[in-house]
Amino acid sequence: MPLALLALAIGAFGIGTTEFVIMGLLPEVATDFGVSIPMAGFLVTGYALGVVLGAPLMTVLGTRISRKRMLILLMGLFIAGNLLSAVAPVFGVMLAGRVVASLAHGAFFGIGSVVAADLVAPEKKAGAIAMMFTGLTVANVVGVPLGTLVGQSIGWRVTFAIVAGLGVIGLAGIAKLVPDMPKVEGVRLRHELAAFRNAQVLLAMAMTVLGFGGVFAAITYITPMMTEVTGFADGSVTWLLVLFGLGMVGGNLVGGKFADRALMPILYVSLGALAVVLALFTLTAHNKFTAAVTIVLIGALGFATVPPLQKRVLDQAAGAPTLASAVNIGAFNLGNALSAWLGGIVIAAGLGYTAPNWVGAALATSALALAVLSRRLERRVERRVERRTDTSRVIATSSPGTAQATAAHH
Repeated sequence: MPLALLALAIGAFGIGTTEFVIMGLLPEVATDFGVSIPMAGFLVTGYALGVVLGAPLMTVLGTRISRKRMLILLMGLFIAGNLLSAVAPVFGVMLAGRVVASLAHGAFFGIGSVVAADLVAPEKKAGAIAMMFTGLTVANVVGVPLGTLVGQSIGWRVTFAIVAGLGVIGLAGIAKLVPDMPKVEGVRLRHELAAFRNAQVLLAMAMTVLGFGGVFAAITYITPMMTEVTGFADGSVTWLLVLFGLGMVGGNLVGGKFADRALMPILYVSLGALAVVLALFTLTAHNKFTAAVTIVLIGALGFATVPPLQKRVLDQAAGAPTLASAVNIGAFNLGNALSAWLGGIVIAAGLGYTAPNWVGAALATSALALAVLSRRLERRVERRVERRTDTSRVIATSSPGTAQATAAHH
């Protein structure tokens, strides 16, 4: 794998850290600014919405410059947003800093996926995408716990300053290691938008929303579930999230490896197994050991879908993949928001803290159904093309001109 993928992974590590570390620092931030925890929660919501909106917006703005230059500009935006958060004098400025940083998120992973795929041979594209996303998964194992520890012991502002420093390292690595690929000629905004007329692109994005939404239906409410149902101490939740992150790392790498060999089969297996494991979580959540094992499996199976889904979008939008790739990253965050909302509804209905697991299982099952539908539609088109090809061959073989040419040849 090229060293340029390391630079992309470092940028992804910083972005992953800043996205999730705020969840562990909400009490400290709320106390400093004198706001309630629900109000501080807008720092999470604002970031997610910024990703959804920023992915297409920043990608469209970057259509006129090279992908390397756009990646550098996005990392600059990310650095500025985190520095603004670190020095924010009031809550509103902190929220603005979060939104500024989030605008870089979707476009970075979207454009980065295209660049990563272009850096390697066709049979290694999904593996290259997985390598870049490893930075995001490792952030949940290393960056988020360490950032939370630093924020709680030294100060949350220090955490965001360190994250900005990671952005500087990522920017320098991209500037040094990523080749200056020429801007793709002939591709305009209308070409990028045309990808969304492809039903397979839309189906892949819907699978992203529902499949990864299944993961976050459970993980969003992991703290009350583990403390109130399983019986873990509050301090144990951080390490349970580390286990979740380890599962994400393993699943991401496995998904990337097998997606290059059998993309749709790995989606069938991972989505189907994810639905089963999420349903079983309503039972395994009552025991500490089985709960911990299930959390690892949810992380692994959930992230095993990421490289194949991202590659699926790139393959189906091959003529103009940049915008579709970036919007698919936004789809992950849309799935997070949707599942968190649905999970909150079933808890508010009095169904208990394990009820979101059933929501997650239903979402993952829906994603599996879409995967099966997507493949069936694809096969139908393939059979149609084969029939046309066979018909053309018959016509060509039976035509007088062809027969005379064959006789003359002999």
